Amino acid sequence: MSESLRSLIADHTMPAAPELVRPDVLDSIRCLACGHRCVIYEGLEGICKVRVHRDGELRVPAGYVAGLQVDPIEKKPFYHAFPGQEALSFGMLGCDLHCSYCQNWITSQALRDDRAVSDTHHITAERTVELAVRNRVPVIVSTYNEPLITSEWAVEIFRRAREHGIACGYVSNGNGTREVLEYLRPHVDLYKVDLKGFRDRPYRSLGGVLQVVLDTITMLYEMKFWTEVVTLVVPGFNDSDEELRDIARFLAGVSPDIPWHVTAFHPNYKMDTTPSTPVKTLIRAYDIGQEEGLHFVYPGNLPGRVGDRENTLCPDCGELLIERQGFYVRSNRLKEGTCPKCSRSIAGFWGTMTARTSVGPGIPRPATGSSSPSRHEPCG
Repeated sequence: MSESLRSLIADHTMPAAPELVRPDVLDSIRCLACGHRCVIYEGLEGICKVRVHRDGELRVPAGYVAGLQVDPIEKKPFYHAFPGQEALSFGMLGCDLHCSYCQNWITSQALRDDRAVSDTHHITAERTVELAVRNRVPVIVSTYNEPLITSEWAVEIFRRAREHGIACGYVSNGNGTREVLEYLRPHVDLYKVDLKGFRDRPYRSLGGVLQVVLDTITMLYEMKFWTEVVTLVVPGFNDSDEELRDIARFLAGVSPDIPWHVTAFHPNYKMDTTPSTPVKTLIRAYDIGQEEGLHFVYPGNLPGRVGDRENTLCPDCGELLIERQGFYVRSNRLKEGTCPKCSRSIAGFWGTMTARTSVGPGIPRPATGSSSPSRHEPCG
């Protein structure tokens, strides 16, 4: 880690939330922000490298961003929340995993890999929310790095956002704990989980434990977060019929209404020689999800190449409800969250909160029609 990043982390901190820390053996502190539940001794940090035991307390990141962007909410991806609208996305540095194919490694691995050089900017929680209001977006999302490890700063922002009627979301690897989800629940409406596969040994090679992520998904549903799940389908890693079927079967067992996004891998980071995911693999994953009883399966990252499978259809009558291409909504026929043909209620977070209108300068958006804003979802 560069000295400039060390200095940034040291200078931009706040105390950990009491709900996310407890004393442990020999004056150490146990952190409860993610599934690692690190025991951290004085002067050391957790696996994430951003939550640090200093002068007898756990200090955590605050007061800066490494990414700030207004872009389509479909890019998170959330397909069943505020369709066709935009979200203000912000992120910091660091992650509790170390995926070799990470799509956001410039920010997530900045504290592990000297090649990952990210610009950072000081910003207050108030200023972040002001930008959301000025840009008239209905949602703020913590993303780009792993938001669980920077939850206290997200909550500082989200508390203020909710005063303006702005919904709040996480784009996360799902390596959670009950304690952190209970801490977040009053402040977070939308939660996207990257379920990276369904085999424990490969999961451990990424730095995680499969069962922890499965438990997180179950808790999110039980605690009534609006939850969508993404699997980045990586050739040779998690693309077998058996593994895809196991994922679909698990999700359908939690709820058939959980949207499952099966997205295409593109060569990146330490897997820059691995081939891209073929269209036929995503269509196969889509078919498997349908066979296992999921109501909403969405192939992603190959806009316009998967037929009409990017669209939302009514599970009962098959009516076209939301027509999409890539990150963009071409039409939305939902009527207050219901099918206009058969009146079935469609599961989702359909905009019960709306941002107040304001005026003033905003922040740049991607060029019209662009499918590649400055940061990439999902975290992979």
